[in-house]
Amino acid sequence: MSDQVEEVKITWTGRIRNRAEKNLPYDRLMPDTQPAYVVSWIYVAGVLTIAALAGIIGSGVILTFKGPTWWHTSASGHFVNSLHFWSVQLFFIFMVVHLWGNFWMAAWRGGRWKTWISGLVAFAVSIGAGLSGYAIQTNVDSQWIAFQAKDGINATGVGAMFDIANFGQMMMFHIFLFPGIISLVVLAHVVWVRIKGVVPPIDAAKVEAAIAEHAASTQAGA
Repeated sequence: MSDQVEEVKITWTGRIRNRAEKNLPYDRLMPDTQPAYVVSWIYVAGVLTIAALAGIIGSGVILTFKGPTWWHTSASGHFVNSLHFWSVQLFFIFMVVHLWGNFWMAAWRGGRWKTWISGLVAFAVSIGAGLSGYAIQTNVDSQWIAFQAKDGINATGVGAMFDIANFGQMMMFHIFLFPGIISLVVLAHVVWVRIKGVVPPIDAAKVEAAIAEHAASTQAGA
């Protein structure tokens, strides 16, 4: 028997594992510390957006199982429907704050362009999800919204694929297609944040120096 050990080629699963271990070690995937500048409230908007998304999905699942009759006629249905509605409003508010905050921080710095683009994609898909949701309320408002938006969408050339007056299509888009895309994009967004780290402020060096100086003076005074 030959003493030489035959070299085994690494499979594609092995390459994925090695790349994940290199780019996303456990201490980066689940960090227990953050830079000092993360204490700013502008960094909380992203987490609040994800929390609102969880509220949307949770309440939406209940609405899907119960159906329109329940959310239009029962007190509990009104409550869950309102919870779903206000979760959507908070989602967009927090997302816009997060988007503009990171725009003025130039969040694409340091090779973070994938994080930035994925956030924009999530925002764009969320607009479609919100529009489809308004179109399936099964009331007069939804009929008016659908038929007013129909001509505008047709003018863009995508009316054949996105027929907002088609209740069945809008229902499936709203409860399956759009939530699935948003969830995958948000997951990728969070993973890229973990890989590259939280973007520092443009004047992060000055902020960290000021915090260190304040901490030193406080210890000296004590």
